[in-house]
Amino acid sequence: MSKKSNKFSPEVRERAVRMVQEHRGEYPSLWAAIESIAPKIGCVPQTLNEWVKRDEIDTGARAGVTTTDLQRLKDLERENKELRKANEILKLASAFFAQAELDRRLKS
Repeated sequence: MSKKSNKFSPEVRERAVRMVQEHRGEYPSLWAAIESIAPKIGCVPQTLNEWVKRDEIDTGARAGVTTTDLQRLKDLERENKELRKANEILKLASAFFAQAELDRRLKS
């Protein structure tokens, strides 16, 4: 998965999506509206199309996972990974100290 750049501010994205929604009826298709508006914003049509799709998902007009849910899932996955690492460290430490206790008992 490639790292997305934030070349466009959230305000520009919102404005571009709003322009597409406002002028959608003036074009024969959504794609035609996107192709017309994208150069005015300074992005490629595919990028603007992704912004429009994301907005439709976030507003409930299209099925899919919302941006908020995607971020929450990402955060939970990160936390899960950190907890797994911590558990592994604790298991190793527990085994180390258990072995040290056994060694101490055998010596005495």
